[in-house]
Amino acid sequence: MKLYLAVMLGGALGSGARLWLSGWMAHRFGETFPIGTLVVNVSGCLAIGLVAGLTGPQGIFLASPVMRQMVMVGILGGFTT
Repeated sequence: MKLYLAVMLGGALGSGARLWLSGWMAHRFGETFPIGTLVVNVSGCLAIGLVAGLTGPQGIFLASPVMRQMVMVGILGGFTT
């Protein structure tokens, strides 16, 4: 149950961050090209890769499975979706 709640909370944070960043990019650079979507997806995928590598079995940071899933699936998954 704790895992589900953590992922839901992370998803809410990630989706809010995506909404804010996409809106800010559209306001800053215009809406002729969806630059906000491009920036969000590229940065989110890079962040997922970094978190996976740094907190994995051979990684340099220790993270509990719940924290790892909250960040990767919840926050960053919500951010990139």
